Amino acid sequence: MRVTTIYTNLRVPDIAAARSFYAGYLGLADESINMDWVTRFSSPETGASVQLVTRDATAPEDSVASVRVDDVEAALAEARERGYEIVHPLTTEPWGVRRFFVRAPDGNVFNIAQHVD
Repeated sequence: MRVTTIYTNLRVPDIAAARSFYAGYLGLADESINMDWVTRFSSPETGASVQLVTRDATAPEDSVASVRVDDVEAALAEARERGYEIVHPLTTEPWGVRRFFVRAPDGNVFNIAQHVD
């Protein structure tokens, strides 16, 4: 398994209300993901980005970060081998990703995902 991208997930009560800070003040482009509960803001110049999440659509807990990998099945197998708690089972979501949530030993929950082609 190889990590390809990591997005920090910031919990916000209302994405629309937060938009003026992230897009207006910070100057980040709103990369709408076409879901009402999550969106990503990125710098067109540097690629720096952050995701805003109101609540996860299908998982029982919210994650602190979304980690894209090149082989989600291998990532799940390794997490299980290491004895990490799987918070949300491997699921193919309607928006085109296969993902699971894993709890790190420090208590943080990570969304481990791979885009479905």
